[in-house]
Amino acid sequence: MLSYRHAFHAGNHADVLKHFIELQLLRYLKQKEKPYWYIDTHAGAGCYSLDSAYAAQNAEYETGIAKLWDRNDLPEALADYVAQIKSMNPGGQLKLYPGSPLIAEAVLRESDKMRLFELHPSDSVLLNENFSGYGTQVLIQAADGFSALKALLPPPPRRALVLIDPPYEDKQDYQRVVLALTEGLKRFSSGIYAVWYPQLQRADARQLPEQLKKLPVKSWLNVSLSVQGLSEDGFGMYGSGMFILNPPFNLHKILTEVMPYLLNVLGQGEQASYTLECKQV
Repeated sequence: MLSYRHAFHAGNHADVLKHFIELQLLRYLKQKEKPYWYIDTHAGAGCYSLDSAYAAQNAEYETGIAKLWDRNDLPEALADYVAQIKSMNPGGQLKLYPGSPLIAEAVLRESDKMRLFELHPSDSVLLNENFSGYGTQVLIQAADGFSALKALLPPPPRRALVLIDPPYEDKQDYQRVVLALTEGLKRFSSGIYAVWYPQLQRADARQLPEQLKKLPVKSWLNVSLSVQGLSEDGFGMYGSGMFILNPPFNLHKILTEVMPYLLNVLGQGEQASYTLECKQV
């Protein structure tokens, strides 16, 4: 299915959670001089105009990045994320929102590399336009990221962040996430893998975090933000989560500070909540 366009949802509460955590994972990898790879299995278009027809249709960014834009009490790690978004909006007004590839590009060093996959034909063209001129440092393929991931692992520097962020329009995506991670860990057990998932009523969505907890890793971290309760009709996304395999040692501490803040600012009613759980061996 190729109908999904992330532009409809750019900058919403789910993007805030996903991209804030992505940036912290990349900051951690940058602490060492040794290079790393950033691999994005579902990269999207790379950047989104918030006044375009797609983004303006539901204006979902108003439930996310817009609520943080003028805050002066942001926790340090969250302020880092907002500063990155502001650097891409030099006029001071929120007009553009970067996708995960541009979040990664903002902290990329000359020795680091990016490998981006996007199957949607329109978004793949835009992604190539947004990263023209990077040469072999950033390679883009109009391909299924699930299938392409195997050939990249392990990456030459043996250090990488793999972001898996499918649209989940196809119910098989849930199982493909588990299979991709199972195969990925066999090839590259020490990599950092970050999976974004939606919170929905459907059983596949509710079961995915529990399935990921059973993967053969020494440590994992699961964080979710439910911005509201389940709707009366049971439809719609009420929150999202990030499941990280082999998370940095400091990530739990950062999230302990940030998640109550995000709940307070992005939560929509008394049923809003967050979860934060981890496993360390």
